[in-house]
Amino acid sequence: MASNEEITGPISQEDMEAADKLKNEANEYFKKQSYNNAIELYSKAIEKNPKNAVFFANRSIANLRLENFGYALSDASKAIELDRSYTKAYYRRAAAYMSLGKYKLALKDFEYVTKVRPNDQDAKMKYTECNKIVKKIAFEKAISVDKKEVNIADSINLEAMTIEDEYVGPALEDGVVTLKFVTELMEFYKQQKKLHKKYAYKILIDVKAYLQKQPSLIDIKVADDAKFTVCGDIHGQYYDLMNIFKLNGLPSETNPYLFNGDFVDRGSFSVECIFTLFSFKLLFPNHFYMSRGNHETLDMNRMYGFRGEVSSKYTSQMADLFTEVYNWLPLAHCINGRVLVMHGGLFSKDDVTLDDIRKVDRNKQPPEDGIMCELLWSDPQPMAGRAPSKRGVGCQFGPDVTSTFLQRNGLDYVIRSHEVKNDGYEIAHDGKCITVFSAPNYCDTMGNLGAFITMNGKDLKPNFTTYEAVAHPDVKPMAYANSFFNMLCQ
Repeated sequence: MASNEEITGPISQEDMEAADKLKNEANEYFKKQSYNNAIELYSKAIEKNPKNAVFFANRSIANLRLENFGYALSDASKAIELDRSYTKAYYRRAAAYMSLGKYKLALKDFEYVTKVRPNDQDAKMKYTECNKIVKKIAFEKAISVDKKEVNIADSINLEAMTIEDEYVGPALEDGVVTLKFVTELMEFYKQQKKLHKKYAYKILIDVKAYLQKQPSLIDIKVADDAKFTVCGDIHGQYYDLMNIFKLNGLPSETNPYLFNGDFVDRGSFSVECIFTLFSFKLLFPNHFYMSRGNHETLDMNRMYGFRGEVSSKYTSQMADLFTEVYNWLPLAHCINGRVLVMHGGLFSKDDVTLDDIRKVDRNKQPPEDGIMCELLWSDPQPMAGRAPSKRGVGCQFGPDVTSTFLQRNGLDYVIRSHEVKNDGYEIAHDGKCITVFSAPNYCDTMGNLGAFITMNGKDLKPNFTTYEAVAHPDVKPMAYANSFFNMLCQ
């Protein structure tokens, strides 16, 4: 999608009227949360009249909703270029910067608006709120000194935590996750009850200790006659996670699973999702796998709800511990040496090998480029070659890139997640790049199906099961998200 359309010559009245009509149609699609259709029509409006800043600002917010932060940033910048006084365009750009963790650049946009519109109370308020976030992050960095030296898991005193008499929820047995514990926990969560903090902390500490010993790329062996399941994004949709287990059976040594990142954020039952998944990880460590997604990161958790949810249901200290645990999640899994599974996608260079992935030092927040970043953020594109990412991070890669990577590494195909698909999955690049997304009716608005993949060890042929969203308690998505960020994205 181009956002730097050439502006040449005068625009006819006819084209301006046609563009306005297209914009109005796009707005209707936007109201129905049909963002791809809205973007298509805004783009057509821009073709007719590339001098109207509103069209670019509107396309920017639609791209923000689809997490196309790179496109959103580019469109907002274009709107500003066309109309320096257009306040909304600065807000759009600020929201895109914040989504990319570039809070100081967001602050600059608010500062500019307050200077050119000194009496605008809304602009002043947004500047003040953004400034608070920037200062808070600076303060968190200052008190953490060197994150590698501060080990939250080691500072937790479980012995000092007492289980109150009135607590009647699931309990670890001698400090260990059992099948009884997990099955009780899932039912407890369905009733919107909260696991005791002592057990919650113990699970996190134990998961971290296990993950620290694992490589960045996990090799999985699946026997010829055995079944294996791969799930995509869950995004805090706990009741849909329960539906997956209902449709496909609970995880066990004979029913292994891989959950491919983005367990949390957006959906407002992220705490329930992650503790259920981590419990299964501890129960069946060699038959239950979890990959890191781009939402198992501090910036995403800060904006999209997980950090707020953990702080609300437990403490900000536990939110910090989650960040510490997520840093140790593996970045990719290889099934029988033939199928590579990662959350995002492939790379900006052709020479990357499986050994290169194995050697990645993953115990950190993802950098803005390189192998780790691209595993979490990249997306496939239908055309050959590579392109800058629509998300502003990672890259877009074509079928030739996929083919070269598979050939170099002796693989059959790749599975990735990271993108909403109407059918819950998409087969691209001549069947060599499969997307699976397991959160149906994403954010209660997208209307998509969810899907998971099953295969047997012998032929590793992907089979797709799709399903609709199930009912959940009346807690809206993004209920715990940064309220200021939510306001920007209205």
